[in-house]
Amino acid sequence: MAPSNALDPSLLAERVGVDRLPIIDLTPFLHGSAAERKSVAVQIGRACRDIGFFAISHHGVSADLVERTFALCAEFFALPADEKAEVDIKKSANHRGWFSVGGENLDPAKQTYAGDFKEGIKIGQDLPLNHVLVIQGVPLHGPNQWPSRPAEFTPTLREYYYVMTNLARELMRAFALALELDEAFFDDKFTRPMATAGPLHYPPHEGQITESQLGAGAHTDFGALTILAQDDNGGLQVRALDGGWIDVPPMPGAFVVNVGDMMARWTNDLFTSTVHRVINTSGRERYSIPFFFDPNHDAPVEALPTCVSADRPARYAPTTGMEHLVEMINASFSYREAPK
Repeated sequence: MAPSNALDPSLLAERVGVDRLPIIDLTPFLHGSAAERKSVAVQIGRACRDIGFFAISHHGVSADLVERTFALCAEFFALPADEKAEVDIKKSANHRGWFSVGGENLDPAKQTYAGDFKEGIKIGQDLPLNHVLVIQGVPLHGPNQWPSRPAEFTPTLREYYYVMTNLARELMRAFALALELDEAFFDDKFTRPMATAGPLHYPPHEGQITESQLGAGAHTDFGALTILAQDDNGGLQVRALDGGWIDVPPMPGAFVVNVGDMMARWTNDLFTSTVHRVINTSGRERYSIPFFFDPNHDAPVEALPTCVSADRPARYAPTTGMEHLVEMINASFSYREAPK
């Protein structure tokens, strides 16, 4: 659907420096009038331009579900390594399953000897082997690897995945309104999204800490948007315009949302995909659950009509959701390197 009107040229100005994340109440967007939805979308759009991060409260996700999910993830990560290895990501043809500490390296330029000081598990669309996309060999599509313990891990993570998918779809509608597009502009691009829930465990990082190994090396996220649930230990930092780091403290009941590289590409860098990192200096085990929301594998990703002009031509060549995502994942997981 064609955009209702072009963006105000003033919105294309330089980003505004901020020293903390805005917290946006989603209630008017989820339950309000069209004018109230647009007002919240404008707040979200401003945050996406200025820092690329914001927090959302009153988002409709039950605290009970979040708490249960965290508890089960902690139980899973506490299992012996050989048991977790039964669902090792290296056994998956579609990048699903557990990876050990160091298995992902988000800043290989600086972390040259070891990957991130964290472990995690990747959970995506749970497609059966006879699904047409799996039969066709479309990358990143197929069944999950579910651990046998804890017993409630699989049903709870499935529920979390479903609920977060619905929330992410609402945020994409807010993005569309912020970009002066029809609210439903992104709907047909996320009918079968390449979404991933990626629970993470960060062991306490003690002793001298350098950029040669952080909990999560400095990076930008790959896809459209990320919705992060974090525990009360802190550790997330976002790079400010001046090059310094902004601490993102735990916010009970709130999620942290950020723009990824794919959304920056779609918006011709109007929305910014901001560098961030994690350093767990709490002295305790840290857990977080990022939910990465990415479009259908064949969704076209090219500069949106409201984000280009004669003075601001498209900065990126057109691609697809899958082509972009596969390129970024391959650069971060050494097990996906092509054989030499």
